[in-house]
Parts: sequence; structure tokens; C-alpha cells
Amino acid sequence: MEDSPAWEPEPWGSSGGWPAPREARTGPSLSSVLNELPSAATLRFRGPGVLPWGALEEKEDRQRSIQAFAESAPKEMQEPCPSRELPWPMQARRAHRQRHARDQVAQGSGSRTAHWALLLRRSKEKVREGLRTMQPWAWTLKRIGGQFGAGTESYFSLLRFLLLLNVLASVLTICMILLPTWLEGAPPGPPAPNASALCGFYNPHPQGLVAFSTQLFNLLSGEGFLEWSPLFYGFFPPRPHLAITYLCSVFAIGLLYLLLILHRSVSGLKQTLLAESGALTSYSHRVFSAWDFGLSGEVHVRLRQRIIHYELQVELEEAVVRRRAAVRTLGQEATVWLVRLLLNLVVLALLGAAFYGVYWATGATVELQERPLVQEMPLLKLVVDYLPSIFISVVNFVLPPVFSLIAPLEGYTRSRQIVFILLRTVFLRLASLVVLLLSLWNQITCAGDAEAVACKTCGYNYKELPCWETRLGQEMYKLLLFDLLTGLAVILLIQFPRKLLCGLCPGALGRFARTQEFQVPDEVLGLIYAQTVVWVGSFFCPLLPLLNTAKFLLLFYLKKLTLFSTCSPASRTFRASTVNFFFPLVLLLGLAISAVPVLYSIFLIPPSKLCGPFRGQSSIWAEIPNSICTLPQTVQNFLFFLGTQAFAVPLLLISSILMAYTVALANSYGRLISELKHQIETEAQNKVFLAQRAVALSSANGTL
Repeated sequence: MEDSPAWEPEPWGSSGGWPAPREARTGPSLSSVLNELPSAATLRFRGPGVLPWGALEEKEDRQRSIQAFAESAPKEMQEPCPSRELPWPMQARRAHRQRHARDQVAQGSGSRTAHWALLLRRSKEKVREGLRTMQPWAWTLKRIGGQFGAGTESYFSLLRFLLLLNVLASVLTICMILLPTWLEGAPPGPPAPNASALCGFYNPHPQGLVAFSTQLFNLLSGEGFLEWSPLFYGFFPPRPHLAITYLCSVFAIGLLYLLLILHRSVSGLKQTLLAESGALTSYSHRVFSAWDFGLSGEVHVRLRQRIIHYELQVELEEAVVRRRAAVRTLGQEATVWLVRLLLNLVVLALLGAAFYGVYWATGATVELQERPLVQEMPLLKLVVDYLPSIFISVVNFVLPPVFSLIAPLEGYTRSRQIVFILLRTVFLRLASLVVLLLSLWNQITCAGDAEAVACKTCGYNYKELPCWETRLGQEMYKLLLFDLLTGLAVILLIQFPRKLLCGLCPGALGRFARTQEFQVPDEVLGLIYAQTVVWVGSFFCPLLPLLNTAKFLLLFYLKKLTLFSTCSPASRTFRASTVNFFFPLVLLLGLAISAVPVLYSIFLIPPSKLCGPFRGQSSIWAEIPNSICTLPQTVQNFLFFLGTQAFAVPLLLISSILMAYTVALANSYGRLISELKHQIETEAQNKVFLAQRAVALSSANGTL
């Protein structure tokens, strides 16, 4: 083999096209050029003894590089990092992996611990991947995201998450309430028709032959044969162990809800912070890093293309809105804020009218039920019973589209519009539910007047509501059922006929009935409203989570059918990271609102004296101290110690210290991230500077 000729650099512009040797070069030296870099100003932060850029001769630099590589190679060989992380060819990685395995076997017992730790870590990864593949409707959600955008996909992801919550709550309810009820013996039947007590009488079963229409109306209203069934609170007998498990199940399910929603909120918060900071929303990230090269199949490739297309579309739309907002004059800015103020006043007026209507409908229901005409006609009685639910559903059906029309007029970005629509709609839905609960509270407690004639004897209005817990459960049952019937009616009577009209009438009528879009804010708030109703009513109607599981399961397939058959991709998309954090945040708000009436009922309102597992107690919570008193003295002292200041104050101090440490750690990480971002910006400036100098030198050599 012939010896290759030694390489001799030649000057720029010569026939060889190689750069000139150091002695023959003309113009600035490499050291002077490097010292002009923007990053050269950071040399003073590197400490003493650090030479400036380009101070080493090329030969010395080459020798030092070879020596550094020779020193680093054995270190890389000794490090136990995975082979796939090494910058080596595949054959070298395979040899390294085999050699590392032989070294572990040769080391003996010391390496066995690391080997088992590695196996455990890999097993966890495989289990996590297996659970991820076992998630229901994973391919359906991916298809929805590729065809209709990540915002629509987030709705179905939230629906799947709520379905999981209801399944877990149903399992806990069956294990902690239903099974103990039958394991201690068959529950007793309803009270006798002629049985009376100090707090009146309670007869949930009608006497005589009941017509089929009445049975159907009882099924829709929760009365009749359903009133004394495991569906409602009043059915369960007053047994000490059952009362404890009944109350503990409520707190266990609430804690489970809280932990799972917090976990989802934290993961969504990470995505939102990254998206809002601009680290993951640059176009270069979408273009160069968003593609998955492991995709196989034309369908998967097209779905991924559509997802990237929607992400870029969102970024471009929001960039246009921000650019317009940046060039507004002072007069234009004042006009925009004046328009926003007027629109918010209109929204407040609509919300106030809706709340007053809900309050009126709840009060009118009690008055209309006492009229003889209503009692004689079962259909009219059913309409009167559903009057609050009907009014709430009408308000929730009419006002959200109005909010959707108002939001674009305020001049916000699409993601910000979604947030405002969600805030207004959730305030409408949840506040309507709060107004309904306040109206029922006025009926149960005589508007908080314990000295009233109807409430003085038993602490609650026993004449109108002998079993007020079951009445609350019936109201939540009717709200849930009517919400399902309303959703079915909208799908069958509005959306599908609209699609047929749009396809059969290509003229002006078809354009008027144009293809509809999937309204993510309205649909999401419908889910959160239904889940909040379940949270409020699960204490008074224990099987409500099970009914909601069946409802959400049916709703998923109905919405999927509606989406693919009647809806078109949204003309204006929005960033999914915003809603991925905002949806669980609204869920937390709904959980907090639902906890207030439940805890108020447990601690302050006396339980019904004629039904339920807590009958005869001064309050529902009184069963817990009574049960603690039956435990051994040591256990009693420990449990009562947990409620004293001697335990609460140290716990508060430790929590404060941990919180301060977490905040300080987060701030240090934030400063580190800022420094790294500044370093990236400096490197970018270096590249631009070098490119400009290279162009300048090339043009100068070309003129020579």
C-alpha cells in the first residue's frame, strides 16, 4: 500500500482550495477572531489560568485533543452507562455491552445487586409500557387527534379519565357499603304505613295497585319502588359497623378523587409552563424534532402529519394575534378594553338572570307539588318534579353558545378565548348547581332558623322532608338522568338532522345548516358539570358513580359516532397544553364546591330520624367519636392526640419548612434554566458572527 502524501495546507483562493498555513496567512489570526466572539466576554467568569480562545497552536491543540480522547475512552469504557447512550458504532456498542456483562459476572456478589437493580428498573419500565398499551381507546384518541386536533382529543382523554374515576369509586362503594349491608344480614324493609314517631312518619312505598305509567315516572324521578332501594341513603339500616364504613367510604373516595386529579393537574401544569415559556413552541422544534421516525404504516404517518399541521396552525394563528396586539395605538388599546368591559357586563347580566331563574324554579316546585291538579296527573307531576333540572338544562344549553360568540369580539388569542369561555361556562353550570343546593338547604333547615315551628322539634323540616337525605339524592339523580336525556335528544334531534340537511340541500338552506364543529369548551363543561353532580349526590345516592360510569361509557361512543359522522375539523384550533392543565383545574374547583354541601350535611345538619344508617344520632359525624370510645384506651389517646394543637402545630411547622425548601429549590432550578437559556443565546450569536466573518473573508479573497 502506497504511503499517502502528507497534507500541506494552502492559502485561500489557490488551486488546491485549501486554507493557507499559519505563516502564509494574511489578515486577522484565529486567536483575534475568536476573541471577538460574543461569548469571549464570559472568560472572566471562568477563573484564573484559562487561556483565551485560540491561544493554543494548532499542533498543540491537535495533540491535546488526541490525548483527551485517549484519556476519555477508557473512562467511557469503565462507566456503567447504557450502550445506546455511547456515541459509538453499533458493533462497538454490542462489544461494549458484552464486555460489560462479562465484567459484571466476574465481579461476583457486588455486581449482583446492581444486576437485580437493573432488572427491577427494566421490569418497572415494561410494566409502565404494558399499562400504557392497556389504556382503553388509545388508538381512537390518536385518530381523533390526527383528524380533529389535539383540543378535541383532550376532551375524549378527559372523558376516559373521568370514567376511570367513576369505576374506582363504584368498586369502593360496593366493597365498603353494599357488601357490609348484606354480610350482617338482610336489611329490614320500609317503615310501616301507620308507623309514626315524634318526627312524623315516612312511607316511601305507595299502597295498592300501581299503573305501568306510574312505575315509569317513578323510574325517572327516583320515587316509588326506587326510593327504598340501595340506590338511596334511606334504604341502609342503622348498624354501627355499616355507619362507620359508610362514612369512611365517602372520605376514602374523596381522597382518591383528589390525589388522581392533582396528579393529572401537575402533569398538565408541566406541559403548560413549557408551552407558555416558548421552549417547546418554536417552529424549529415542530419542524426538526416533532416527527417520530419509528412510525410504520401510511395511516400512522398521515395522523402524525395532521397533528404537526394543527400544532403549527395554532402557533401561526396566535402569533398573528400577538403581532396585531403589539402594534396597537393607545386609542385602539382603549377601544379594545372598553369593548371588553361592555361584553363582561353583558355576561354578568345573563348569569344573574340565569341564577334567579334557577332559584325561582326550585321554590315554585314545592308550591306546585301541593296542588291537587298536579297530584292527580302523573305526567304533570313528573314535569313539576323536573322543573329545576329542566330550567338548569335550558340555561346550560342556551348561554354557552352566546359566550362562544362573545369571546372572539374581545381580541384574545384562541387559547385565551377557550379559557374565558370555560371560566364563564363553568361559573354558569356550577353556580346554577349551588343555587339549587341553597334552595334545598332553605327547605331542609327552614332557611337556617332552628326556632321555626317546622324545624324546632327535630332540627330539620320533617313535615315536608321526612328523609331529607333521600330527597337530595333524588334531585341529583334527576339532574344526572335529565342531562343524559338532553344529550341524547341533542344528538338525535339536532346534530344528525342538521348533517342530513347539509348533505341533501346544497343550496342556501344547506349553507345555512353548514357542517358543525365539535365545541370542545361546551362539551368539557358538560362532563365537569355531570361529575360535580355525582360528587354532590354520591353521599345521598351511593350508586350514583355506577350510574355515571354507564352514562360516560355510552357517551363516549355516542360522541365518537357524532364526531366522525356529523362534525368537521375545527377551522380555528387551540393549544392542547392549555386545556390539559385547565380541565383538571376546573375539576378541582368542582370537587371543592361539591365538598361544601356534603361536609355541611355531615357536621351540622341533624340526620333523619326515620331513615338511613345514622338515624337517632345528633349528627352524622357523632358516630365517629362514639366508635372511638369503644376502642382501647391507648388507641383513644392516640386518635384524640391527632386532633390537638400539640400535633397540629409541629405538623404545620414541618410543612412550612418543606414548602420553603421546595420553593427555594424551584427558584434555583429556575435560575439555572435561565443561565442555560442565556448560554444557548450566546452560542447562537457566536454562530451568526462566525458566519458573517466567513462571508466577509470569502468576499475579500474573491476580490483579491
